[in-house]
Amino acid sequence: MADHALEFERISVTFRAREGGGQRYTAVADTTLHVRAGEFVSVVGPTGCGKSTLLNIAAGLLEPSSGEVKVFGQPLRGINRRAGYMFQSEALMPWRSAIDNVMVGLQYRGVADAQARREAQAWLERVGLGGFEDRYPHHLSGGMRKRTALAQVLALDPDIILMDEPFSALDIQTRQLMENEVLALWAARKKAVLFITHDLDEAIAMSDRVVVLSAGPGTRPIGEFEIDLPRPRDVAEVRSDPRFVQLHSQIWAVLRDEVLKGYAQQLNKPVLGAVEGAA
Repeated sequence: MADHALEFERISVTFRAREGGGQRYTAVADTTLHVRAGEFVSVVGPTGCGKSTLLNIAAGLLEPSSGEVKVFGQPLRGINRRAGYMFQSEALMPWRSAIDNVMVGLQYRGVADAQARREAQAWLERVGLGGFEDRYPHHLSGGMRKRTALAQVLALDPDIILMDEPFSALDIQTRQLMENEVLALWAARKKAVLFITHDLDEAIAMSDRVVVLSAGPGTRPIGEFEIDLPRPRDVAEVRSDPRFVQLHSQIWAVLRDEVLKGYAQQLNKPVLGAVEGAA
């Protein structure tokens, strides 16, 4: 197995507007980013800076304008078959029960229905949903739907897990429970994870490394921080660790001005200067 599960090598992404004379917009510029096998990497940056664009490239849903993506040392061509993608909004089918939703990816891969059901049931139990397999999404709480979506991804046993702000819509207590569940499952299987979040606390609490992106256009990495907090971690308790506070201060010092730039661009106003405090 290659040392790196996922490699972005000098990736740029330029979009052309359909209106306004086909004006070009460079969302991501000259970005190099590596995720090692078994490593949990979080990416933080201002709103609209292109974080989700990187995930779509990693999944093979979007082809970069220039540069190369490698998966375990091999150039990515088309859909990344070694990755599972957990979206910000649940990709559950409302007409299918929880177990049927978890089964669907296995069925698409040609797994026999009986085996797919057994594996889906095992994963639902692993994420704490034993006994809820026959419930439909509208009968599940927000946290339960997230658990179902997580089981749906993990049932495929991907070597790389791509997560796009998967817990942002949850209340803080449910969110922390889900974060701890993900960490426990990750520790057991040690898959490579590329995790997108707006929450710097979440990024530090969960990750081996945090990458900071600049404000757009032309987003690029401007800082990388090794998170040397001991594992296993409880995402609530680790926030009181003095090293956590120190890391937060260091990363926020890099991220703060980019957040202000992104905010000013959205308002079409000049940046007035830095402010203290968390994002």
